[in-house]
This record gives sequence, C-alpha cells and structure tokens, in this order.
Amino acid sequence: MKSIKVIFGANIRFFRKKQGLSQEQLAEKLGITTKHLSTIETGANFVSADLLEKFIQQFLVSPSALFYSIDEVPNDESFFSKIDQLIDNEYEKTSNIIKMKIRYLV
Repeated sequence: MKSIKVIFGANIRFFRKKQGLSQEQLAEKLGITTKHLSTIETGANFVSADLLEKFIQQFLVSPSALFYSIDEVPNDESFFSKIDQLIDNEYEKTSNIIKMKIRYLV
C-alpha cells in the first residue's frame, strides 16, 4: 500500500503535467522553491494547509482529487473529461446564481 504522501505527490505531478507546467513554473506560481515541489512530488515531504489550498486553486480540483490512488481512479482522458464537464456545469450554475444576486442588489 502506497503512503498518502506518495499518492499525493503522484497526483500533484499528474495535474502539473496536465497543465503543461514544469516544476519551475509551478513552484513560481505557488511561491515555493523547485526543490520543495520536487520533495512533495516524490512523497518525501507533505504540504501545509495553505499550500494544499494553493494546489487546489491552481489545478481547479476538489481536495479529494489530490488524494486518490492511481490504483483506484483511472487516469485516462475520458475520466478527466467527465470531471471537467462536471466542473464546467457547476461553474455555470454558480455563475448564474451570482449574476441573479447582483441584479437583485442593483
């Protein structure tokens, strides 16, 4: 059984590559060193709650997406396409609610 740090690190690496980012680019966006990011991706280190939040915001994923084991969740494009569609649908719903609330205030 893989440790949670190894699973988390593999997911960080997967989502970083999915966004087409190098370790240097992602580290800069997160305000950490490349070495720190590397130790996270290899499972040697874990993250603080603040850094976890930055990863979630950068990758636009739910926190649980970063903790799934590759053995449990398929990492194929059809799976992530479905997730992307769900996110897009929820974003649209939320956007419409916010627009209605703003119109009500005006």
